[in-house]
Amino acid sequence: MSTFTTAAFDDPKPGLAALVDAGLDQHNEAFGDHGAFDGQRGLSSAAYDAGGRVIGGAVGRTLGRCCELKQLWVDAAHRHAGVGTAVVLALEQRAIERGCDTFYLSTFSFQARPFYERLGYSVQLEIPGHGVAGSKFFMVRKLPG
Repeated sequence: MSTFTTAAFDDPKPGLAALVDAGLDQHNEAFGDHGAFDGQRGLSSAAYDAGGRVIGGAVGRTLGRCCELKQLWVDAAHRHAGVGTAVVLALEQRAIERGCDTFYLSTFSFQARPFYERLGYSVQLEIPGHGVAGSKFFMVRKLPG
């Protein structure tokens, strides 16, 4: 049995995240011939105004038949004008072209749960207790078929 100590930090320790990522990558590579996360690919979409300025964007990733929407942002001046919907649908379309049929994301109470529900996502898990952010919702949308 080894002897060890632990420490917790209010701010990330320089280099710790990279060390943890490298360790997880090494562990994950042990699964299957090519690693559990081989095939994971980044994905993004954007909307531009007439002058070419980005007014909205989405960032995600695909792995197998799944697509995770990690971030969505629309400039405040362009909200409620269809930009968010267009950006999400563009991201999903690209994921469909990659063979995805399952889409998932997380959002807080003060963010965009009703927006995602209008796009066909449903809450699979709610975790309350996030202070003024309220609950965190994990949402999924599955294509028919």
